[in-house]
Amino acid sequence: MRTRRQPRTNEVRQPQDDRSVVTQLAELPRLSVNELKQKWQDLLGTPAPNNARAFLELRISWRIQELSFGGLNRDTRRTLELLADEIEGKITRKSMVKDPRNPLPGTRLIREWDGVQHTVTVLKDGYEWEGRAYRSLSAVARTITGVNWNGFRFFALNGLRRKG
Repeated sequence: MRTRRQPRTNEVRQPQDDRSVVTQLAELPRLSVNELKQKWQDLLGTPAPNNARAFLELRISWRIQELSFGGLNRDTRRTLELLADEIEGKITRKSMVKDPRNPLPGTRLIREWDGVQHTVTVLKDGYEWEGRAYRSLSAVARTITGVNWNGFRFFALNGLRRKG
């Protein structure tokens, strides 16, 4: 059984009664657009941005659950903010989001291909294979095989999760 956590977000107001989250969510499709806009105002503290019923229901549903069960943790929020900045071109190289499949710098990846053992060293900003620097594992895999490969798949890093 899950315990209720206090939300970590800037709260405007908790839902006004003790009805279950499921009951509140099931009620949303029966509300008029004006009622949804009022619910938006109550829960988010700002006027609804538009009259799109699907958008209002989705965002209000999220907010009801967020207030009841808690929002995203700090690391997830930070990652999403960095991704949004990266997409908008507002990010510096130092703060780019790192792929969690990347091993720590200094790690050696070994892969046999066509009877030849290939060793790749993970660098801070890329990879080194046979004395040459590469920006991605896919570029290394393409050079080794002569065809396009997903570098993480070629070096069997798809499920790797780094701690810390």
